[in-house]
Amino acid sequence: MDIKQYMNDLGRKARAASRILNRAETADKNNALLAIADALEAKRELLKSENAKDLSAGKASGLDAAMLDRLALTDDGINGMAEGIRQIAALADPVGEIADMKYVPSGIQIGKMRVPLGVVGIIYESRPNVTADAAALCLKSGNAAVLRGGKEAIHSNKAIARCIHDGLRKVGLPEALVQVLETTDRAAVSEMITMPAYIDVIIPRGGKGLIEAISNGASVPVIKHLDGICHIYIDDQADIEKALRVAFNSKTQRYGTCNTLENLLVAEGIAEQVLPELCGMYQEKGVELRGCETTRNVVAGLNAATDEDWDTEYLAPILSIKVVKDLDEAIEFINEHSSGHTESIITENYTRARRFLREIDSSSVMINASTRFADGFEYGLGAEIGISTDKFHARGPVGLEGLTSQKYVVLGDGHIRN
Repeated sequence: MDIKQYMNDLGRKARAASRILNRAETADKNNALLAIADALEAKRELLKSENAKDLSAGKASGLDAAMLDRLALTDDGINGMAEGIRQIAALADPVGEIADMKYVPSGIQIGKMRVPLGVVGIIYESRPNVTADAAALCLKSGNAAVLRGGKEAIHSNKAIARCIHDGLRKVGLPEALVQVLETTDRAAVSEMITMPAYIDVIIPRGGKGLIEAISNGASVPVIKHLDGICHIYIDDQADIEKALRVAFNSKTQRYGTCNTLENLLVAEGIAEQVLPELCGMYQEKGVELRGCETTRNVVAGLNAATDEDWDTEYLAPILSIKVVKDLDEAIEFINEHSSGHTESIITENYTRARRFLREIDSSSVMINASTRFADGFEYGLGAEIGISTDKFHARGPVGLEGLTSQKYVVLGDGHIRN
């Protein structure tokens, strides 16, 4: 296969299909999504048989149990994909929305219209359900999608693509609106991220190594987050019951997510009240605790935290704990070590809470709430394509609105400029 020619053909088809989608009404997109959901359910046996090929190959290549679990397509997983797509169909369509219309002194009206990005390229690993989620979000937001899943899920992804194409054909939309790469050759990714004529933005989903490689090699804009080093600061004016509940949930509700707590900061004035009980809760749950010197003086038997620990996304039952003097030291520490994902303060002091909101430079900043809420569904976006720690073009959970841009619209009635 000539990879360069293959990718250019795919890009041209995607660009042409995106222009057809620009003419589609919201009802057309919703009907396509509902047809795709139906096709996924109707072809569940095909999906499971193709997924079995991936699972068999994964076991033969030595994939661990956690990876195989993420790779598996069960009946519940297929039902979940279909239901997720139906939920996206029920969301409000952002495309075409006009906001901030106003008259200016010349007599013209000026506003901003929300428009699709065009063609979105998504590179991801493992989970085949991402194929369905990404396709649905792109379709609803008016974008064509070029999808490159991990080689370990190639059969599953191609089977899901067949269901998507069935749904698109049923409502008269081009199959090229959603294209899944049929090659596992890494050269295809290198081509994909250097095709600005055909692809408007790249969204990588996966490990830090993948995202760094994509970001460093791309000539197409990239929406990314490198990692999720999330912090909670327990202020010395915190409600202790709230502090225990929120800090415990932030770490233990799920370990392998980007919005899981990795660094816990505690004000020295409340450390002896909070840390013994909270550390006991963590240890009972099986969390390994790594603490600064002051933390280890308050709670005996903890491992020593290293400089590297403060900059590590564990994605595991491991937590680093540091006692800080006050809010000033907490803010300075967080802005130095955070990945810009999510931070939370636990305090009953309104003034300190407002300072934290203003001075912490992350995509989500919270007061008295678990970092695990940093999620598109929890934010009412319905679904998300990922969480961006960039500052342009989207920041935080990227839902339908994050997959669109804006253009100025001007309404006149024969107006001319003097």
